[in-house]
Amino acid sequence: MRTRMGLLAAPLLLLAACGGGQTEQQPQAQPEQQATVKVAQTDLGPVLVDQAGRTLYAFTKDENKSSACDADCIAVWPALTSKSKVVSGDGVDPNLVKQAEGSSQAVYGKWPLYYYVGDAVAGDINGQGVDEEWFLVAPDGKLVKKSA
Repeated sequence: MRTRMGLLAAPLLLLAACGGGQTEQQPQAQPEQQATVKVAQTDLGPVLVDQAGRTLYAFTKDENKSSACDADCIAVWPALTSKSKVVSGDGVDPNLVKQAEGSSQAVYGKWPLYYYVGDAVAGDINGQGVDEEWFLVAPDGKLVKKSA
């Protein structure tokens, strides 16, 4: 009995030592997806969204295409950023899509663009009108001041 167990155990140990013929997969870095600003339809009309359909907002305290959102603000209103040039998608005026001077934050017209952490899925507009300072951005670059 001991001999049979020994004979059976040897191939199993060999397979275990060799990894059973499977190679270990190393995690690979995912390339950063290029940021795209495009238009989506909401209950308040057409508004700007990113490549995944997540709603974008503007902060009324921003001036001259420059962000006035500090670290506490960014924790709730993360900026739309991209290491490469931001692309204009469907329904967007390509002349209005830029990046802030010396920054990677996307700007549309005169508005730096942000997300809202209270938006759980694409199409949510929970940040609309927050503190009467945060608003959706229409394709013409104007703020959407309607209530949700």
